Amino acid sequence: MDFTLTEAQRELAALTRKIVESSDAPWTDLVKAGVVPEDPAEFGVLEHCAVLVELGRAVAAVPYLPTTLAQTALAAAGRRVDPGTVLSIALAEDSSGAKTAVPFAMSAEAFLVASGDRVFLVQAADLDISAQELVDGSEAGTFEFGGGELVEGLTPEWLTTRYTLGLCAYQLGVTERALELTAEYARTRVQFGRPIGAFQAVAQRLADAYIDVAAIRLTLWQAAWRLSEGLPAEAEVATAKFWAAEAGHRVAHTAVHVHGGTGIDMSHEVHKYFTAAKRAEFELGGATAQLLRLSAAW
Repeated sequence: MDFTLTEAQRELAALTRKIVESSDAPWTDLVKAGVVPEDPAEFGVLEHCAVLVELGRAVAAVPYLPTTLAQTALAAAGRRVDPGTVLSIALAEDSSGAKTAVPFAMSAEAFLVASGDRVFLVQAADLDISAQELVDGSEAGTFEFGGGELVEGLTPEWLTTRYTLGLCAYQLGVTERALELTAEYARTRVQFGRPIGAFQAVAQRLADAYIDVAAIRLTLWQAAWRLSEGLPAEAEVATAKFWAAEAGHRVAHTAVHVHGGTGIDMSHEVHKYFTAAKRAEFELGGATAQLLRLSAAW
């Protein structure tokens, strides 16, 4: 398997990075630039993952993952949605209908809601949504699901698999950039007349973090490739999510510890990577939950 991105995929990632690093309105500009395509069939799993890695590197609070996933799902069901329309996805572990921390709920115009073994399309105007701020500062909301329009042919498993993969791609970007910032700090922070990166204990933690990021990257692209080829990928997605959660935890804590006191300063740049990594670690289940899925798959 060759996980090297194509030239078009690399250019898409570069365009995404340029927009999120320079734009005051990144979501609007992502839509205008075609990173959110008018035709959902234009981009596949690999393209979406390439974009999400870059969004993770910038910890960009834009509704790319739920919107593009919902657009793809609705297009497969014969429905078209304007690319500028913000959509969100509410996933549930049971059929109780209770939803918590639905991402971008306050800006979404409609939702795909998984309830039991079915998926429903619900308009935001038909819901009583309460605002909630997530740990990484992005907006969310809660609502009680009371029914909606059934989306034929769409299953919660389809949504969960691809949403989980998207989280792994985002986590890869978060951990990549967190490691870069930490390595740079270790090169420039001098203690006892030497850069702290020259001390064995610090160097070992950075080396372990490098291996962890490599594991997140490998398992992500393996799972993404299998999905893009239409192959079974339940175990591979669970493996990718395990590493995104477990290794993401270690990388986030390494970033904070190496930065010392500044690492726990909420105004410091590294703090946003720590909180983003922790959110991605636990969203849709942490490392233990993925091991249980793997044991069930085998």
